[in-house]
Amino acid sequence: MPETIEPKNNWKFKLHEIIYEADTPMGKAFDIALFIIILFSVVLVMLESVKPFDAKYHDTLLAAEWVVTILFTLEYIARIICIKKPSKYIFSFYGIIDFLSTIPLYISYFFAGTQVLLAVRALRLLRVFRILKLIRFLGEASQLGRALKASRIKIAVFIYTVLILSVILGTVMYLIEGEDAGFTSIPRSIYWTIVTLTTVGYGDIAPQSDLGQVIAAMIMILGYGIIAVPTGIVTSEFARQSKLEHDIHDNTQACPHCLEEFHTSDAHFCHKCGSLLNEP
Repeated sequence: MPETIEPKNNWKFKLHEIIYEADTPMGKAFDIALFIIILFSVVLVMLESVKPFDAKYHDTLLAAEWVVTILFTLEYIARIICIKKPSKYIFSFYGIIDFLSTIPLYISYFFAGTQVLLAVRALRLLRVFRILKLIRFLGEASQLGRALKASRIKIAVFIYTVLILSVILGTVMYLIEGEDAGFTSIPRSIYWTIVTLTTVGYGDIAPQSDLGQVIAAMIMILGYGIIAVPTGIVTSEFARQSKLEHDIHDNTQACPHCLEEFHTSDAHFCHKCGSLLNEP
């Protein structure tokens, strides 16, 4: 049976509205504050890597990092206690990112020699994607993700074809150029083919014979066409997704039961688990 609506004076309901929604003034303010803290924390990580700056302001940076870590810890706990199934958040993508980006400072405090884990704090930048709820083009961002997912098989086949082509052309160049030109083995020749095909062109290996240079020119021209193929695949799928999702607007309602998002504007129940949504 459908779940009943929790009373609006329920503190968990209010906390859920603030943390998981962006349609309310408090929800928008929370997301803006979280966005600023995330950027500030990433700046701290960068500044700590600058040795002269860290040596001069180490204590200040450490204190600021503790403040940020405590704030993220409180936010992590709040996200857990305000939903009906905490495991849905804890083991979700963002839940794991939130945990990994918060725990390193605590580990480095209790265990010596784990300061290298502090670099994991840079994962906090991934949390900015959650704040994209504030942007009108949330629907387009969602469609792009779905387009990439829907195109994965076509792109995989394309990459497989490119790898086969690279092996064949690399083997041909190995036979034509030989060790004197730097093509000392087939794997190294394949490396040169991939570098040339992707138009990177390091220049550490170059064909010397006329035939080798002709083939290299053909590979370079072929590279321009190959680069455009994945773009065309994703663009086509993106256009198709746009037509299929025309009824989904900038609705930021997150189901309090399973955390599913991207509901239609007039939805009252979650399209994934059927639970009653919080009123916008």
